[in-house]
Amino acid sequence: MSANEFSDRVRGPRMDLTTALSNDDDVLVVGLVAADDDGESDPSLLLVEDFLDDDAAEGIARALRAVGATGGTGEVTRIPAPESLPVDAVLSVGVGAASRLDDPDTVRQAAGTALRALDGSARVVTTLSAAGIGPAAEGAYLGAYRFDEMRSAKSRSTKQPPATVLLAVAAANKGTKNKQARADLDRAVIVAESVAMARDFVNTPPNVLSPAEFADRARILGSAAGLSVEILDDAELEKAGYGGIIGVGKGSSRKPRLVRLTHEAKGAQQRVALVGKGITFDTGGISIKPAAGMENMTSDMGGAAAVIAAAVAAARLDVPVTVTATVPMAENMPSATAQRPGDVLTQYGGTTVEVLNTDAEGRLVLADAIVRALEDEPDYLIDTATLTGAQMVALGTRTPGVLGTDDFRDRVATISQEVGENGWPMPMPSELRSDLDSRVADIANVTNHRWGGMLSAAVFLREFVSDDVQWAHIDVAGPAFNTGSPWGYTAKGGTGVPVRTIVAVLEDIAGTD
Repeated sequence: MSANEFSDRVRGPRMDLTTALSNDDDVLVVGLVAADDDGESDPSLLLVEDFLDDDAAEGIARALRAVGATGGTGEVTRIPAPESLPVDAVLSVGVGAASRLDDPDTVRQAAGTALRALDGSARVVTTLSAAGIGPAAEGAYLGAYRFDEMRSAKSRSTKQPPATVLLAVAAANKGTKNKQARADLDRAVIVAESVAMARDFVNTPPNVLSPAEFADRARILGSAAGLSVEILDDAELEKAGYGGIIGVGKGSSRKPRLVRLTHEAKGAQQRVALVGKGITFDTGGISIKPAAGMENMTSDMGGAAAVIAAAVAAARLDVPVTVTATVPMAENMPSATAQRPGDVLTQYGGTTVEVLNTDAEGRLVLADAIVRALEDEPDYLIDTATLTGAQMVALGTRTPGVLGTDDFRDRVATISQEVGENGWPMPMPSELRSDLDSRVADIANVTNHRWGGMLSAAVFLREFVSDDVQWAHIDVAGPAFNTGSPWGYTAKGGTGVPVRTIVAVLEDIAGTD
């Protein structure tokens, strides 16, 4: 479904905040905490005392024990509701050990897991919100996410998530507490909608999402959020000297674009530049990829999707920093006009690059965009990309690699872990720079060996980053696209990583600088 359809479907938590169950509710979702390791306690319901009387709570707990529910992380158990409750069924979702409840992502994952299990339900009310209304809302929204834009009406009808999701809030939470809950909920809705926007971009097939179409959709969404928008077409890019973007895109009949989206905050003291790789499909070019798995290269614009969505979120949240997203978009195809291994490109700003491998194209478009972004004299620069297979070799498919200037790299990685996207700081060893020396140009786009590929890609990008800016590079080659089974609030396909990290970093900059 489109981002707008997604928003319309699951806007319920924002509009229908409730403190009571209704006769119209189909399913009550509760958390189930696992027994202690010593085995001296049974699994227990999570924070239901403000919503259920003792008899109803005990009836649910007893029924769950009878069917063997353990409260293990991600375990889903559905039982008939006690007669005293005006719902058809109760669904418990395991949250694991009680010690995990200090992590808000535990609630997000539980809410997402529950919503993935509830296709076909009309209305759902959950008490998971008692452990954190923001995480519960985010998890529920993202668990309810479906991309069905390409499905026929018949197929689409079998994949419908609940029409309304109600987040229970204790009646005692009035006044200041209720205002804070409302603020947390509103923020969570905006962030989740932005993640869904990025997922929609990534999941849109490449025959539909050409660079021109991608740019047009970014323009529409950015303008609707109040962002100023600038788009350069291929003729303008060539005239201005964007050699990396032109070089990568010249093999395709669908020409490249550069999109700039700006959130100009009143009185902002800090400027943040965002850059995201927007390769709408990556065959590898002349250095063509193997056929197996190439269909997943529809995700190679995941970085661009994330920074567009984060810029939209910054505007909607009115984050008091000025944010500009610079987004290069191209399609990397083999043809008679494609760049060749051995070509030398002149990047925007004048640096020359010997192209040893046309499948290392992301760093070429990023380099152009980074130099342009730095002309705005930002205090911080965050770039993100599905850049290297080496990221997955080093960190797996769920852990982004974060590189850059030491202090800001660590700050971004810490925030990423706090929001549940789990970025991990990585080094840029100085000895890797000499491996990028070129025979004929200022620098080569790859090393002559396969070791430390994620690190050497960042070393390449560092050549285009000025020393006076705090910089973080987030490699999301695996985390941006889930090729496995859904889990928690993460769907199969586009995940929206690292939208939540970027938004939280922007808020952190606004709050501390």
